[in-house]
Amino acid sequence: MAQVVGDNVHRLRNAAGISLADLAAAGGISKTTLHGIEQGAGNPTLGTLWALATALKVSLGELIEPPAPVVEVVRADDERPAVTGDAVGARLLHRIRLRGTVEVYAIEVAANGQESQPHLPGVEECLVLTGGRITAGPADAPVDLSEGDSLRFEASRPHVYRGHDERNRAVLLMLHPDPPGA
Repeated sequence: MAQVVGDNVHRLRNAAGISLADLAAAGGISKTTLHGIEQGAGNPTLGTLWALATALKVSLGELIEPPAPVVEVVRADDERPAVTGDAVGARLLHRIRLRGTVEVYAIEVAANGQESQPHLPGVEECLVLTGGRITAGPADAPVDLSEGDSLRFEASRPHVYRGHDERNRAVLLMLHPDPPGA
């Protein structure tokens, strides 16, 4: 838990562009204590965590929850939370927290494949395969997907798309965070 908190505080402080000294002052703790927390060596009290969350303008959960995996695959037959209404059934594939812009694309993936260059830091891609079979994801760890499978990954590193059937179709969400200070 201490390492998760430390990593999260460090990541969020850097993302906000706040110095160690400024965050320590805003949280009412010493720089040494904050440094220890960020190194995973501290055992902060709930009051300290609330003060840091407030100073970072995030929820307490942002400090104590482990980060989402870099690549998240959901298979068509995986058990996932679902609800049913009178005419619509919904199955949760991914939860994506974002302040920014979401672009939604209908894509087709050819067999010759494509390697995409890294996008800006913080950009994620979420793909739901609606037909065919493809290999997609980070270039160093691509995943084979079949109809109904979905994939979410950080797109700030090289990634690939290669189709395996005659027609390979998917819905692609490009998740662009707001730039810092926006």
